[in-house]
Parts: sequence; structure tokens; C-alpha cells
Amino acid sequence: MRGKQHYLIFVAMAAGAGIGLWIGGENGVKPDANMFVWFSELFGKTIFIGALKAIVAPLIFFSIIASIVCLPTTGELWQIGWRTLVFYLVTTSIAVGIGLLLVLTIQPGMRGDRDGLRARWPEMKKELSTEYAEKESKLKGGKSAGEIIRQNITRIIQNPFEALSTRNSLGIIFFAILIGIALIAIGEAGRPVIPVVQGINAAIMRLTGWIMAGAPFFIFCLVAALTARYGTSLFATVGWYVATIIAAIGCHVVVLLVIVRVFGKRSPFAFLKGIRRAWAVAFATRSSAATLPVTMECVRDELKVPRKIGDFVLPLGATVNMDGTALYEGVAIIFLIQLFGGLPGAEIDLTATTTIVIFLTAVLASIGAAAVPDAGLITMVLVAGAVGLSEEFIPIIFAVDAFLDMFRTSTNVMGDSVGAVVISRLTGSVPGDEDCAGAPAAA
Repeated sequence: MRGKQHYLIFVAMAAGAGIGLWIGGENGVKPDANMFVWFSELFGKTIFIGALKAIVAPLIFFSIIASIVCLPTTGELWQIGWRTLVFYLVTTSIAVGIGLLLVLTIQPGMRGDRDGLRARWPEMKKELSTEYAEKESKLKGGKSAGEIIRQNITRIIQNPFEALSTRNSLGIIFFAILIGIALIAIGEAGRPVIPVVQGINAAIMRLTGWIMAGAPFFIFCLVAALTARYGTSLFATVGWYVATIIAAIGCHVVVLLVIVRVFGKRSPFAFLKGIRRAWAVAFATRSSAATLPVTMECVRDELKVPRKIGDFVLPLGATVNMDGTALYEGVAIIFLIQLFGGLPGAEIDLTATTTIVIFLTAVLASIGAAAVPDAGLITMVLVAGAVGLSEEFIPIIFAVDAFLDMFRTSTNVMGDSVGAVVISRLTGSVPGDEDCAGAPAAA
């Protein structure tokens, strides 16, 4: 059943999109379809995504410890760790560079009915503020770069029980690494704990399997509700922007596949086949965190990446590696400057210096983005503030944000998976290597 599940998921996504477009109107859900959308969101968003998120914190904690104790020395942990961070920084930078190149070339903000939209902006702003009040509230009170750095340090050095209860990935990862290193350091005294950690980790992966058994139905509900609620109301207004984002993501996907071939020594087709289930779940859920259990399963079982690599690299990637989000933020800010440049709050010249500032800020801001839906909107405030763009212009892209979030989240997950394959190759852990002596069999 699992081997065919990805086909069922893609069929469910297509069916959900079709149903959603049928019951959704230009101004939202048709009145007689409200109950259907309510039940769809209950099963898809509340139950399915909620269940996946419920196991994410313990999964990150135990998988990282289990991967570290499989390493013979802390030196190997260092070799894996620094390569992982450098790889993710490089691929994120490439993603932002591709996005900026395309948005400056295509210039989506200069196309379409630009003059008419600028003239109607005061009225549109009021309508958007009413329609997307909840999302707009997330943009308020944007933090400076210094505040973001201090906030992330605080999240890292946090009570581990609080980190687990709040799903603070940075805090969980930091404490798990410390526990894993300590278990290696104490030698024989720590050996009785290792099978327990590995057993719990295997049990959590079994839970993932149980949840994923109903994935096609849940994903049908997710996509149907999303399509019905958002429809295509503002696609005509920002169509060029949407096309630019998708084109840039497509180019970055090609780059990732080249990296898999050159540095990971894997066939791109075999790689895509291996992660197809994780990609589909990421596309539907719009959450790297919710997809993490599935990503780990695909990378381990389909791509044959040793557990000691995948269980360390993937949780770290789901926290700090946001290729799609970083690309999206850079393109969005330049699009808004092209569209509204010269208006009050957007008195910005799109110079080389401005572009460099956007590039650097988008890369750094993506590291602090939470692996949940709409996180990119929050960190976008930081990028906009870095070049003096008022946050009041951001709501123009709200109508298409959920749609684009599907593409950027699936790209984030793909980037994490590429990282696991490449790091496995660079550290000499080729497919077929033993994971860890005495480790329980995977669920």
C-alpha cells in the first residue's frame, strides 16, 4: 500500500483542487458549501496537521540523540555538523540569487495594469485590511536584525521541557546534541540508555506510519478547503509575480538536482522518486515541520541514507534551511518596490546596494523562519524594513501567499533531502553502510 500511496496522494490533491474550485467563488466560499469546508478543515488542518505536529518535537529530540550515539567519536559529529550548515547556507544563497535574477529580469511589478493598481491602492488597502485582518496582524511590530538574533539565541538556550512543549526546534536540537555528546563522553555508563532512545525513536516512526495511512483522504480535505477559501481572486492582479516565483523555484529545483547528481552521485530521477511522498505532503500541508517525519522516512527507506546522517541533518534542515522561503522573500520585496516605488512608504531606488541588502537579509531572515505556514510573511517584515519599505504594501500578495506557500515549502523539504544525500556522500557514508550496531529495525 505504501508503495502506491504517493499516487493516491497526487490524485487526492487534484480532486481536492477541482472540488475547491467548484464550490469556491470569486469572493470566497459559496454559502451552501460552508459546512463542507468546515469539515474539510477539521480533518485536514486540525486533525492531520495537528497529529503530525504533535510528534515533531519528540521526533527531533530522539532522532538527533539516536543519530549522535551511532557516531564513534564527537569528531565525526563535527564533520557532519559543519558540512551541513555550510551546505544549507550555500543552497539558500543560490536560491535567493536565482530569485533576484529572475525578478530583476522579468520585472513583474512593472507589468499588467500597474498604473491603475497604484491609483486604486488606497481603496484596495482598506479592502485587503478587512479581508486579511488576521494575516495583517502578524506583520505588526516587526523586529530589527539585532532583536531577531537575540531572540534566536534565547530560543536555543532554553529550558528543554519548555522547548519540547512549545515545539521550539532550535532549543530541542541544541539540547539533544548536548545529551548525545554527553552519552558518548560517559562511555560505558551511557550504553544502557542508547537502546531506549533508539527504541523510542523507532516507536515514533511507527506512529508516523499510522498517521500517514490516511494521508490521501486528509490531503484531499486540505487542498479542497484551501482552494475553496482562497480561489483565484487576485491572480489577475499579481499574475506576473506568481509566475516569477514559480519560475525561480523551478530553476532552483534544477540546481538542486544537479547538486544531487554531481555531489551526491545519485540519479535525479531516482532522487525524485524517493522523495515524492514527502514532497506531496509538504505541498499540501505547507509545513516543513509537519512533513519532517515523512521526509525522514523517505530519505532513510527510499534513498538509503544512513540513519546517523538523516536523523541529524533533516531536523536541522527543517529548522534553518528554507530555500523556498528565502527565494520568495527576496522576489516579493523587489516586486513590491517595482510596483509601488515612489509612493509614500516606498520611496526606494532599486540600486545595486539595495539589491545586495535584500539578498543578505533574505538569506539570514529565512534561518529564523518557523517551519510552519505563513512564517515567511512574518520574516518578510524584516527584509522590507532593511530597505525602508513600509509593511502596509505586503497585503497585496496575501491572496496568493497560500498557493505559493505550497511551492516554497515543498522546495524547502527537497533542499533538506538533497542535504542529507550530499552530506552522506561527503562524509563517506554511502548507501548500504550500517547505521548503528544494535539499533532497532525501522518501522
